[in-house]
Amino acid sequence: MANQDEQLIWQETNQKNLLKTPILNVTQIHSISSQNKSGDYIILETKDWVITVPVIEKDGQKHFVLVQQWRHGAKELSIEFPGGVLNDKENPEKGALRELREETGYTAQKLTHLGTINPNPAIMRNHVHFFVAENLTNIGSQHLDSDEFINCSIVPIKEVFEKMGKNQYSHALMSAALFLYIQKFSKDIVF
Repeated sequence: MANQDEQLIWQETNQKNLLKTPILNVTQIHSISSQNKSGDYIILETKDWVITVPVIEKDGQKHFVLVQQWRHGAKELSIEFPGGVLNDKENPEKGALRELREETGYTAQKLTHLGTINPNPAIMRNHVHFFVAENLTNIGSQHLDSDEFINCSIVPIKEVFEKMGKNQYSHALMSAALFLYIQKFSKDIVF
């Protein structure tokens, strides 16, 4: 199997920065395959992201703490788990707790890593780190950036499952977070 895998690997021989912005760089790379085919490809380079799945008990049921905000790319409101860009050299666990605190006003006594994925390996070089936050404490108001406007709500997990993929519940990374949560905590599901 290893030989078959090696045939698929391309070697990057050159790169050229096409655009540099505060949130991402656009880079053109030149790569050569093991069969000596070559091509130019566009890559988006950005910092890693973190998404936190906050779980809280309410009325004997588990709920998620969610945020609602305007998403300029989609030009619509989005309901999702709190998350954002990691600061330079920031540990993903610290980033997860920071984003939770900033966007929701909650902190967590327990943080569990759910997984790390590449959001779009065809064109992106960053990763998204997912965590579940438990034993939450509301320690006050949100600490939002000056251009951030976020509503925070507590929603039953069942309701999130029912609404996922519809209307404001359409963020692809939220679906990934929900899948990783199910994978970790729903041992009774038979596939």
